[in-house]
Amino acid sequence: MCFVTRKSFPCVETVPSFFGNSFPSDTTGDPTMKHLAAFEAALADIHSEGRYRVFIDLKRHRGEFPKATVRHPDGSEQPVVVWCSNDYLGMGQDEDVIAAMHEAVDSFGAGSGGTRNISGTTRYHVDLERELASLHGKEAALLFTSGYVSNEATLSTLARIMPNLIIYSDELNHASMIEGIKRAKCAKRVFRHNDLGHLRALMENDPADAPKVIAFESVYSMDGDVAPMAAMCDLAEEFDAITYLDEVHAVGMYGAEGAGVAQRDDVMHRIDICEGTLAKAFGVMGGYIASRTAVIDAIRSMAPGFIFTTSTCPVLAAGALASIRKLRGEHGRALRETHQAKAAMLKRKFAEAGLPVMPSETHIVPLLVGDPERCKALSDTLLFDFGIYVQPINYPTVPRGTERLRFTPSPLHTEAMMDDLVSSILAVWKQLGLERAA
Repeated sequence: MCFVTRKSFPCVETVPSFFGNSFPSDTTGDPTMKHLAAFEAALADIHSEGRYRVFIDLKRHRGEFPKATVRHPDGSEQPVVVWCSNDYLGMGQDEDVIAAMHEAVDSFGAGSGGTRNISGTTRYHVDLERELASLHGKEAALLFTSGYVSNEATLSTLARIMPNLIIYSDELNHASMIEGIKRAKCAKRVFRHNDLGHLRALMENDPADAPKVIAFESVYSMDGDVAPMAAMCDLAEEFDAITYLDEVHAVGMYGAEGAGVAQRDDVMHRIDICEGTLAKAFGVMGGYIASRTAVIDAIRSMAPGFIFTTSTCPVLAAGALASIRKLRGEHGRALRETHQAKAAMLKRKFAEAGLPVMPSETHIVPLLVGDPERCKALSDTLLFDFGIYVQPINYPTVPRGTERLRFTPSPLHTEAMMDDLVSSILAVWKQLGLERAA
């Protein structure tokens, strides 16, 4: 089945392979060409499931978030409104953040020059780590190049530090956490999402003297629900386990200073290792962990993902530092309040229009489609016919049959933009044979 918009955007069956006919037919002596069929088969599977991705050439407009321009393959340009950015508060366009980055690049240049072990560090790295530690009420913090790397590197290193470690992981944890736990090569237990009874049963079945880590997120980004954090900490204390909390979709947006759900729910002091990102609400790029000094020093000294990776550019560290400082104050509190109001408004408008908005406790607004091809067709039509940019979310990010559009309204999205969004979706919804909410 193929759905085509008025712009005749190619459907998944007609998108050409990247390999095409650009290689000679004679594959003698070329190992890559000899195995080309495996690559083509892998791509064919993705195409057949309706989840092949075509990257959109998107130009954001400084100071005009969420407005942007899409450049199409034929060279034409189209103005759009972005509805799926993880720059949740628009801080990537904040003038103070941009000014701090300009100052840093003018003072230090572009790159960091290598790893911090070999090429040294800068005052921006040091000041940013101190700010992050203060934000989370911890003794120290450690910067990584991304949130994915901070999770993968930290979780995989914990087992090297604590022999016979058992890691208990929520089944909906992010891929970076799952990969880190796999690389740890220690015992692991996967508990049903937010199911404390299942977690307790697993912990009761393991040796009492084995070191344990409970790894979970605060905000689960595809459904918008929140972990029962206080109860999770109660279990950790009962079983003498370390709590490892991923706050990437909450830092900047929850709590009096934007430290996340743990701060909002007054359990920060019960979290042993807090992991976060600088790439979402803080609007820049990078990841980090915050914990006790000894924990941070051990990870710094032993994690390959930190030791052997060129450090974050000073310009990124400077921008993140300015963003965090701004969001910890009154400006941040006002933004967070507006942000929550805008998310609630969009949920209400979807529900009133009879669209199947999925339950969400947070700023995440998922709209259930339930079919990968229709989900992509809806996304394509909204983009090319209505100037609305929102990407489809499908397997493996979410289970098959729960494909959705995931909206992230910011404080800068207006009610008029929301009304235009709802009317545009309704114009396409019936055409695609999609069911309205009861």
